[in-house]
Amino acid sequence: MKTYKIFEELVADSDEYSYFYNNELFQEKHNSLAPLEMRNKAVA
Repeated sequence: MKTYKIFEELVADSDEYSYFYNNELFQEKHNSLAPLEMRNKAVA
């Protein structure tokens, strides 16, 4: 586990992971689509 010396590093990594999880991470429960792809498919 990574340790952080300054709070801003923690926030930056947290923001980066949140973006990755919500937009890029492929999920089996959605037929291996990323969440953003699943939303776009649902809207179409």
